[in-house]
Amino acid sequence: MNRSDALIEIDGIRKSFGTFEVLKGISLNVSKGEAVCIIGPSGSGKSTILRCINGLIPINEGFIRVGNHRVHEMRSEKAMRPLRHQVAMVFQQYNLFPHRTALENIMMAPIQVLGHDKAEVEDRARKLLAKVRLSEKADSYPGQLSGGQQQRVAIARALAMQPDIILFDEVTAALDPETVKEVLFTIRQLVEEGLTCVLVTHEMKFAREVSHRVCFTDRGMIVESAPPAEFFDNPQDPRTREFLGQVL
Repeated sequence: MNRSDALIEIDGIRKSFGTFEVLKGISLNVSKGEAVCIIGPSGSGKSTILRCINGLIPINEGFIRVGNHRVHEMRSEKAMRPLRHQVAMVFQQYNLFPHRTALENIMMAPIQVLGHDKAEVEDRARKLLAKVRLSEKADSYPGQLSGGQQQRVAIARALAMQPDIILFDEVTAALDPETVKEVLFTIRQLVEEGLTCVLVTHEMKFAREVSHRVCFTDRGMIVESAPPAEFFDNPQDPRTREFLGQVL
């Protein structure tokens, strides 16, 4: 029996790397169709939260549920497989396979991990390339694409797993300013279509315009969480105010 009707439920998670405690009791619920942006200074645990949600990093204590998956209880990659289908992640470094075309990169996981039919997956992959406005690059290799184009292929690859949730980890941090726009446009479209998204981002304007809720992390804690208008116009915690004063 689930403790709440949230799609993602995190309660009191702690995570240490050696003696350094990165997460000091994080709790967060995300509802279906909600876009939550996590912002905060470097080293405040933002990316670690994402990696705990999809089981890439085991937690030391606490509770994580995604849909019906109790992530904190999963121990093997095999046990995680259904979770990987439900939760996709897009990283700052696109992690595309350099020796595979854009189309092949998108097709690999659905065929290899989910065992889907190749013809059906190719059809899906071509539609996803159209969705991220890169149909003409199907046969290009990552090295022939700009950073922004590679990141959009990575988003299409995540969507090919037909996930309920996508986690975006600073996906524009490594990009040139002019290519940031095209990637954010793609993400905005997904949010508008009702895909559940958790985004770690430095793009404050984007967080304000796109998210339903903004969470500010500092030193391993969620200090403040509010709808964007309230969060940016009337922050309550002095640490939030100080951070926004530096970045806005």
